[in-house]
Amino acid sequence: MQVIRLQTSTSAVALATLLALPGISWAASTTIANPTPLPQCMDNTAFFDPTLPPSINLPPGFTASVFASGLNAPTGIAFLGNASSFQVFVLESGHGIPSACNDESLQPGGTFAANNPFTPDILVFNQNGKKIRGPLGKPTADGGGFQPSGPAIDIAFVNGLSGGRLFATDSNQSTHQHNGNNNSSRIVTVNPMTGVVTPFITNLPTGDHPTEQLAFRGDGWIYWSQGSTTNSGVVGLDNGSGQNQSDIPCQDITLSKNVFISSFGPPEVATSGYSPFGVTNPGGTIPAFFNSFTGQVRQGVCDGAVLRAQLSNSDNIQAFSWGYRNPYAIRFPPADHPLAGGILAGMDGADERGARPSNNAPEEIHLGRQNPDGSPDYHGWPDRYGGLATSQRVYNPEGGANDDVCPPPFDVATCLANLVKANAIPIQDVLAGPPQQITGPLALEAADSSFTGIDFVPDAFVRDPVRPDAVLYSLEGDFGFSPPNSSNPDAEVGHEVKLINFNQVTGSPLALRVQNFARNSTNDQAFVSNINGFNRPTNLRFGPDGCAYVVDYGAVRDLSADSHFVGPPANGPLVQIPGTGAVWKICPM
Repeated sequence: MQVIRLQTSTSAVALATLLALPGISWAASTTIANPTPLPQCMDNTAFFDPTLPPSINLPPGFTASVFASGLNAPTGIAFLGNASSFQVFVLESGHGIPSACNDESLQPGGTFAANNPFTPDILVFNQNGKKIRGPLGKPTADGGGFQPSGPAIDIAFVNGLSGGRLFATDSNQSTHQHNGNNNSSRIVTVNPMTGVVTPFITNLPTGDHPTEQLAFRGDGWIYWSQGSTTNSGVVGLDNGSGQNQSDIPCQDITLSKNVFISSFGPPEVATSGYSPFGVTNPGGTIPAFFNSFTGQVRQGVCDGAVLRAQLSNSDNIQAFSWGYRNPYAIRFPPADHPLAGGILAGMDGADERGARPSNNAPEEIHLGRQNPDGSPDYHGWPDRYGGLATSQRVYNPEGGANDDVCPPPFDVATCLANLVKANAIPIQDVLAGPPQQITGPLALEAADSSFTGIDFVPDAFVRDPVRPDAVLYSLEGDFGFSPPNSSNPDAEVGHEVKLINFNQVTGSPLALRVQNFARNSTNDQAFVSNINGFNRPTNLRFGPDGCAYVVDYGAVRDLSADSHFVGPPANGPLVQIPGTGAVWKICPM
C-alpha cells in the first residue's frame, strides 16, 4: 500500500481527492487552508497532524486514538453490527456556520461538485477505520441528496445496532445566516448503500438552530431536538439581519409588554418576542404552534423543544418537552436507570448578541418528559437562565460588537450607554409569565462551553472513575461572542469530554457528580497548540465494541483572541477549515 505524507500547505479539496484514491493510506504533517478561492479565505489556516501521539489527558486505564481523520466538519455518527463486526456511519455537516469563506457555491466545480467540502454527505468505515463507502447523499442539481446549504446534524438507525431505516436531519440555511430558506429543516431517510435521500418530515423551523439530534426508544416514535430560531426569543439583526423566522411556542403564551430595540435609526426598530422582526405585540397572545412566518398553526411543530413523530404516520407530531434555547444533545436513559422515562438533554445557553443580548448564561442539563395529559413539560426559556430569572444582574450584557444597538465602529462606553437607553440592562422578560410550572435544570455547565453530545456508558466501559449507568458528554467550546468563561486559560471549559456519575446507593438521594474525563494536555484547541487532540467535539456515541467515539468538527477560526479569523470582517465570524475533522476512539484498557 502506498503511503503519502503531506508536508506543505494543502487545501481541503486536494486532501479530499487524495483520500478518495483507492489503496492509499496517508499521514499528514501540514497546515491546511480554507479552500475557498478568495485570497483572504485561504489565509485562514490550521495545523493538523493526526499521526502525532494523542495529547489528550485521560484517567488511568483508558486510551485515546484517532479512528478516522481528514473529515469535513463531521457532526453525526451511527453504528451497524455487533462487537465482532460493525460499520461506522459518519455524517459530514457541510456549510454549518456563517462566513463567506464557508460558501459551498464558491468552491471549485460549484455547489454540486462531488468533492465539495462544504456540502453534507455520509462516509462509511469498517470497524478498523478504513473507508468502505461514500460519500453518500451528496446534494444534486435536481434536488436529490442532502440540502446544499447545510448543516446536516445527525444520523441514527431506528433499531440501533440492528439497523432498520437510517434517519438524518438537515436544513438549507446555515446557522445565524439567512438565504431565504426559513422552515427548511427536515428529517429524511438515507439508503445506507446507495445514499438515496427521501424526505420524511419537511418544513421544520430553521434559524439560529435547525432540526438537530435524533433519538429512539423502541416505542414507535422518532424524537429530535428542535433548537430555537433566535438567540434569546427575539428576532434581531444577528438573525440574518432580521430576516429569519421567529420562534414558535409549544403552548399558548402571553407576551410581556416589553419590546426589544435593534437600532435607534432613524427609524427605530422594535420587536416583540415570538414575532417577526420589526413587529410589536405588547401583551399579545400567541397560540400554541403558531408560525408567524407562515401565519399558520401546524399541530405539534414548535421550537426550543424536543419533538416526536409517529414512525407509522409522520404527520402525527407532538411536543414532548419545551422551554429550552437549544436542547442540542439528547439521549434516553436505559430502562433501569434512575432517570428512565425522561430524555436527558444538554442545552446551550444564550450568547451576547442580537436584540436581547446576555452574558454568562450557563449551559444546562435537563430531564424532559411529557405531562400525564400528553402536553409537554416546560423548562423556563426564554425568561430563565440556569433556573434563575434572566433579569438577574449576573446575566447583564457587558457590551459587545454583536449587540444590535452597538453598530461599528464599536466603542464599549457608547455600547453600554445604548444598552441602557434601549432598556436592555437588566434583561427584560419576553413572556408575561410562564405557561405552566417550570421544570428546572438537573445541573449546569460553564457559559459558552456548548453541549454537543451525550450518551450512557455500557458495562464494558465501567472502571474507575466511571461507575455503572454513568454519562459521558462532549463540549464543543465557545465561538468568541463573549469573553472566555474563565480568566484562567487553564480552567476555561470547552473542547473536551466530561463524566457524570449518578449516586445509586440504596437509601441515598440521587446525585449527579460531574468531573473532567478527556481534555487536551494544553487545555486549548489542538490547532491552536499544534498538537494532535480535540478541536471541537460535536457528538459522542458508544460503539458496539464498548468504546466511546467522539466526533470532532475540526478547526474553526472564530472571534476569540487565540483563534481569530484572517481577513476583512465580512469573512467571519466563524471560518471552517475542512479536512481537519476527525473521529476519536476512547477505550478502556
